[in-house]
Order: sequence, then structure tokens, then C-alpha cells
Amino acid sequence: MESIKAVFWKPDPAAQMRKCNSIIRANTRKLDRDMQNLKGLDSKTKQYILQASKRAQRNPSQAKQAAAETRTFARELIRIRKQSNRLATSKAQLLSVQMQVNEAFSVRKIEGSIRASTGIMKDVNSLVRLPELTGTMRELSQELMKAGIIEEMVGDSLPNEELLEGEDEEAETEVDKVLGEVLKTPAVPGSAVESRPAEEEPIATDDDLEEQEATLAQMRGRLEALKS
Repeated sequence: MESIKAVFWKPDPAAQMRKCNSIIRANTRKLDRDMQNLKGLDSKTKQYILQASKRAQRNPSQAKQAAAETRTFARELIRIRKQSNRLATSKAQLLSVQMQVNEAFSVRKIEGSIRASTGIMKDVNSLVRLPELTGTMRELSQELMKAGIIEEMVGDSLPNEELLEGEDEEAETEVDKVLGEVLKTPAVPGSAVESRPAEEEPIATDDDLEEQEATLAQMRGRLEALKS
């Protein structure tokens, strides 16, 4: 019945606004879930740094290995936080789009016509380039085109490697700063953990090393899943 109506009558502005708001709310909920997952990864990564630091304090013979591990985990923590900040910025943009879309429909209701908005076009184009939102933001752009709020489809999404360009090699000073924050110690360049004299313990076995590698791989997998 609705498809038959669409042939003879123009789309109902109220229905169009509800559809747009529904898409935006779905995207907002997804961003909230992703940010919550990243918050959990942030906490776990800090625990891994603390565990490696304590192991070095208990057994100085493992200090060098533990220092390398803490710096690796610190780099992962930096990536997690950058991703979280990106999603928070995207959520703010999304809420801004929602406010502008509702305002455009309100103006249409008063004036009987609607004007294309370059501001909404710019924000939607920015959001659709994020891998997390590409699919549903394309759907939103189609609805906005039907309503006359934007005049053309948005561009393509950015590949993950382009989106994250410059993040693969975090500055050592930034790593030191994160370690200083997590370990509650002054950030000394090149120093990951503070070694304290302690009784000798058995050197880490191959199983221990494999467990650390598996933990890091699992954590990276979760982060990549949130990006893609």
C-alpha cells in the first residue's frame, strides 16, 4: 500500500523525519557500544602494563623483557584512546546532524518548502567516511536526498590504513607519558618500568611468552574489530 502511495503522492515529511531520526539513533547506540568496549580494553591494557611492571620488580632477570612488554602495551593503549576519541567526536557530529535535520524539517513545516543544507552535507560526508558508520550513513544520506535536505550522495569511506595514518608509530615521548600515568611514576624517556632488588625467580618459560603474545594478539583483534 505504501509503495502505491509513493507513486502518486510525495513522501510524508513526518515519516521522513522519523526515518532519519531512527537511523541517527541506531548509529548513536552503535557508537556508544563501541566506546564502552574500548573503555573495557583501556582498563585491561593498563592491567597488563601493571602486571609486567610487577613481574620486573619481583624478578630483575626479567626486567628487560618486561620493559619491552610494557612499551608494547602502552602503544596499544594509545591507539585505543585515539580510537575512543575519534568515536566521541563522531557521536558529537551525529547529534549535530540530528539537530540540523530536525530544524530543516521544522522550517519546511512552517514555510512549506525545504532548502538544501551544505552544513548537513559536510557533516554527513565526514561521518560516512568512517568505517564504523559507512553503511547506515549511506542510508541516511539517501533519505536526506529524498527530503531535499542534501543535493548529492556522500563520498566513499576512508580505508582503515588511511584513517589511522600516522598512528602506527607512536612517539616514544607519548609512550613514556602513558607509562608514567599508569605506573604512577615520572615519565623518564626510554624507561618503562622501575626495577627493584628482589629475590630471583625462575626465568619466564616459552609458555609464558606465548601467553603474552596471545594476549596482545587478542587485544589487537578486538581493536581492529571495532575499527572495521
